[in-house]
Amino acid sequence: MAGFRSLARQVRDQGCDTALRRYSLRKCLERFAPYGHRATWDHLCHRHGFGPDDRELDPARLVAALEELEEARAVWLAYEEEFAARRRREKHDGLRGLGALDDWHRDVWGGNGVVRCGDPAVHPTDPLPEVMRRLVTALERGPGDACPVCAGTRIEWGGGSGDGRWYGPVCAECGVEVPRAVLTPPALARARRTCDRPLVGAA
Repeated sequence: MAGFRSLARQVRDQGCDTALRRYSLRKCLERFAPYGHRATWDHLCHRHGFGPDDRELDPARLVAALEELEEARAVWLAYEEEFAARRRREKHDGLRGLGALDDWHRDVWGGNGVVRCGDPAVHPTDPLPEVMRRLVTALERGPGDACPVCAGTRIEWGGGSGDGRWYGPVCAECGVEVPRAVLTPPALARARRTCDRPLVGAA
């Protein structure tokens, strides 16, 4: 199975036809897709001016989309490396207990769905690297009262028991599923109080 770097080389390979290069970019999202596969693809299509089903398009647009994805991935992998180093130091010092942040990291290691968007058409419009930097800043700073991506304070409770969707805090302004570990207990409590109200779609 090809890795992210191998697929990225195929996207850049001018000897490949455009359809294969597009397919390789889509396959990159199986290795790194911050909003989830469909929402990240929708984001890249809108940001770089090609349709989700285009087979023949300007290869320069594909490369530009890849470069945005690569930069965002580099931000996340650098954070993961520092996180792993910190955990090693803590274990060396005898601190082996896992908290909510550690549990969350286990689920998103590698960056897939790190700020998942339940609705593939509703996601932040800012460049992915900027979104990832904001998330990393929030993770390093500790719990807060707002969305780590857009700083919005309208955090609502999404999903419900047994419906198969995300069950937890969702930013009603940018659409991301907010990691519980980055919200304070009061912010989580406010979000839970909205669970009986329908989510307002992000603009």
